[in-house]
Amino acid sequence: MVRARARLSQDIADQGGFDGEPEWREAFAAVPRHLFVPSYFGPSAGGWRRMWGEDPDPVRRLAWLEGVYTDTPLATRLRDGELLSSSSQPSLMAKMLAELRVREGDKVLEIGAGTGWNAALLAYRLGSAHVTTVDLDPDITDSARRHLEAAGLHPHVVTGDGARGCRADAPYDRILATCALDTVPRPWLEQTRPGGLILTPFATGLVRLTVHGPDRAEGRFLPTPAFFVPLRGTTPRAARDLPTDGIARHLLNNDGFRFLLTLTAGRLSPADALEVWQRARHPVRERFGLTADSGTLTAWLDDPEGPDRWQLA
Repeated sequence: MVRARARLSQDIADQGGFDGEPEWREAFAAVPRHLFVPSYFGPSAGGWRRMWGEDPDPVRRLAWLEGVYTDTPLATRLRDGELLSSSSQPSLMAKMLAELRVREGDKVLEIGAGTGWNAALLAYRLGSAHVTTVDLDPDITDSARRHLEAAGLHPHVVTGDGARGCRADAPYDRILATCALDTVPRPWLEQTRPGGLILTPFATGLVRLTVHGPDRAEGRFLPTPAFFVPLRGTTPRAARDLPTDGIARHLLNNDGFRFLLTLTAGRLSPADALEVWQRARHPVRERFGLTADSGTLTAWLDDPEGPDRWQLA
């Protein structure tokens, strides 16, 4: 298993996942993913099949282990066929952790405990006392707590509404969301120190916001596409049906244009989105940004004060 961890860390390094933040490579090599994914669900004809580390069949056990240490997301909890929780793709986790730009002494709040592996990586790097992870589902937080204890790590695991953060451990230097939302909750701004960062999925992307106070945060999207399980009880714009009337198929298959269409859903018609796309010469994700200000969320292209701005519902 040590070799498997080293191989996965090397795969992530080869993709540039640790660029500028080599400390994360040590964390990925040291914290065993298999402790956090004792079982998962793999796709099978007509549904899912359970893979687990205590399968009596040695061939299936080996397949479980190979899946754990492959750079792929793993479905860990299902209910009536609906995905409730997963272990994110390791290379995407590495990129998000690197983009969080943590430093020694930073306090981090994670929204969405999942299996606990991401919190474990943070705790390994920063120390357990500096990490809090929150999830609404007590079954998820209970299992995450067990996994963390098995790994010898003890961050604060809280059962609660991630949209409300965790005021008890605030203020934080960083907030990292590993579930998709359709807003930037005000409690996150209130619980982050001025100058701190919030990194969250939004509209099939990842946006990194600098917090300027309890009412304002602003920042740009990263170039990386990202698809996450929604925060429980929400329907993020990425999960909604997009209007596509009159748009050619090749444009709908273009990642950049589809991101613009998703980001501005409900604010721009497909024809207007196409006009912006063409006028701006096919803008990439990192040309877009978000501003959260006094309860208002605004998406923008290139300049938060420029002409291309859309207030999001």
